[in-house]
Amino acid sequence: MPPRCRCPCSGQGCTCSSSSLSYARRAAEPAQALRCPSVCIHRGIFHLKGDTAMDEMEEELKCPVCGSFYREPIILPCSHNICLACARNILVQTPEAESPQSSRASGSGVSDYDYLDLDKMSLYSEADSGYGSYGGFVSAPTTPCQKSPNGVRVFPPAVPLQPPPQQQHLLPHPACLAPIPRNSCITCPQCHRSLILDERGLRGFPKNRVLEGVVDRYQQSKAAALKCQLCERSPKEATVMCEQCDVFYCDPCRLRCHPPRGPLAKHRLVPPAQGRISRRASPRKISTCTEHELENLSMYCVQCKNPVCYQCLEEGKHGPHEVKALGAMWKLHKGQLSQALNGLSDRATEAKEFLVQLRNMVQHIQENGVEFEACLVAQCDALIDALNRRKAQLLAQVNKEHEHKLKVVRDQISHCTVKLRQTTGLMEYCLEVIKENDPSGFLQISDALIRRVHMTESQWGKGTLTPRMTSDFDLTLDSGPLLQTIHQLDFVQMKVPAAPMLQLEECCTQNNSATLSWKQPPLSTIAVEGYILELDDGNGGPFREVYVGTETICTVDGLHYNSTYKSRVKAFNASGVGQYSKTLIMQTSETGLPPCDVQSIGTVAWFTFDPASAHPDIVLSNDNLTVSCNSYDDRVVMGNSAFSRGVHYWEMTIDRYDNHPDPAFGVARGDVLKDVMLGKDDKAWAMYVDNNRSWFMHNNSHTNRTDGGITKGSTIGVLLDFTRGLLIFLINDEQQGPVAFEGLEGTYYPAISLNRNVQVTLHTGLPIPDFYTPGEADPNSSVC
Repeated sequence: MPPRCRCPCSGQGCTCSSSSLSYARRAAEPAQALRCPSVCIHRGIFHLKGDTAMDEMEEELKCPVCGSFYREPIILPCSHNICLACARNILVQTPEAESPQSSRASGSGVSDYDYLDLDKMSLYSEADSGYGSYGGFVSAPTTPCQKSPNGVRVFPPAVPLQPPPQQQHLLPHPACLAPIPRNSCITCPQCHRSLILDERGLRGFPKNRVLEGVVDRYQQSKAAALKCQLCERSPKEATVMCEQCDVFYCDPCRLRCHPPRGPLAKHRLVPPAQGRISRRASPRKISTCTEHELENLSMYCVQCKNPVCYQCLEEGKHGPHEVKALGAMWKLHKGQLSQALNGLSDRATEAKEFLVQLRNMVQHIQENGVEFEACLVAQCDALIDALNRRKAQLLAQVNKEHEHKLKVVRDQISHCTVKLRQTTGLMEYCLEVIKENDPSGFLQISDALIRRVHMTESQWGKGTLTPRMTSDFDLTLDSGPLLQTIHQLDFVQMKVPAAPMLQLEECCTQNNSATLSWKQPPLSTIAVEGYILELDDGNGGPFREVYVGTETICTVDGLHYNSTYKSRVKAFNASGVGQYSKTLIMQTSETGLPPCDVQSIGTVAWFTFDPASAHPDIVLSNDNLTVSCNSYDDRVVMGNSAFSRGVHYWEMTIDRYDNHPDPAFGVARGDVLKDVMLGKDDKAWAMYVDNNRSWFMHNNSHTNRTDGGITKGSTIGVLLDFTRGLLIFLINDEQQGPVAFEGLEGTYYPAISLNRNVQVTLHTGLPIPDFYTPGEADPNSSVC
């Protein structure tokens, strides 16, 4: 039976091995956690090599100013950390705090500083931050102060940034350092956000006790081996420590001085590193408020995101804010950080697998490269008499392609390795922070860590774990040219393009139009000169070409309603035509009669006015169903759907009718004139009507004057029957005059013309009027 996990997640679906440690146990046993090769997180498991992960975490534990491990770190308002001593070193003072003596000493009544206006949270670049390079502070220790070009006074450090190790104990206590001048400003060395200090100075920034504890444990884990305390000469390396005796023993001294019998048999012996931790371990410090040093932190202000004391609530600063128990928020944020780490660990696992894939690709590229070179040599040997001068050039070209592929993949490996190392370091640091038992200290940095974890996870987004290069060599040597053209021998593209991929999410139908979109397969490097789109006839017939060109999206108009079309696309280049894509089946809009009567149907078409093809003076509203005009002259607007088959009927109501204008209604070709009345040219067939009578007009020929006009509220109906080739008009549900036009065939758009005295609303999707019976279709009619 396999050993059971002893972590707190046991019994809740944990599948980790017994050697794994939960984050709670890591907090309780820090020494063991630092050596443990794997980490088990509640409800999510990932494994890291302990030594490597700890080494990568080292960058998280170093101050951005001095470059050494944090010493007495404080938390800036931007959530970044900095050593207390380094914070004093980068303080700057604004010109407003200068004394009158300094101004007089400059020899001028006007300050030579370029006064700057500082906000409490303003942004600075390194060029204008006032502190420039940190190394410059130490280079002039005898200078009382230095002026930067922008008028900010830079204070050099009171003590060297990095004293020798033997002089570390000589560093003055922060409380003994010189007082901080008024109007001092500190700028974060990482994000360059600046903050003016209040009267408390650097004491107003909370100490990061969690980070300090992590640094201490990390340094202890890297320290030299402990020596036996009982060896008289040349102490040997200690192997155990007795917790009761508090003594480190080597094996000979343990057997001699601490035999495992009698009263000593009950003593607990532990490894030296764990014994050192337990020796130095102290009870959890009681955190005190930075503003009320005698008060313990007991609550957490949700709005300010800071632990507060009882007096902070009493004085009213946090009184109206929402506060919660410190322990509850501590547990909540630990859970949130653990949950965020689960997602990040998945990204790290994917990155490791991706690195393996890239390394395998390197091997494949090398193998393919060798194989391609051998093939090339074999072809060149067959033409050796004529190809000796070109052979070296062709091999060089292959090698160049080989090296280019290797370089791209190796660069991606290097980039991914660096990012994975940073991710692993952040994960290990977060795990070390989680085991801290200091709620307030943890809550001071938890929000920032959670954001960093989410931000790091988002950097492993789409495309990051996708190879940038294929391992295939898409080069083929053409060995068939004639002997007299051998000096022109070069690599040519001998492969036809791969089958395109239809992008289903962008393919759609609207009324009797179909839009198709496609793309080349990922990682395909074969050149494509164009595409051929094919559709069948909507009735299971043969395919026919409807588009040839370089675009990857095409809209086909003039299809039959209530028809099922099959579509496919293929690519071509100089080497030939590639394979077809998968066949896509698309359905156009349904009809108003059963499909069995598809040759003589009344289609129910839904459409609107088309703003793209309308005259600029046309004004559309109501989702492009209502139209008016800004001009006194007639302007044309068409529908956004074309008809070429079936029977169609739509209506328009007159919303406004002033000064007896004569709007025109009918159908038109796509290239109809837009700045004259409908029917003036040979591209439109229309009926224009005023308040008393109407006329039919085509190619500026007026026929069939009929009494009966329109007013506000009137309804104009248009009946287009392709089965008979007829166009009929109705006013208020009554046919207006005889059949207006006959012999219509081809593709037509609904259209009207009007001026500023008329406003019309379109109504579509209407059934054929009861008085009209569609006739039989003409078998010789053309279809567009």
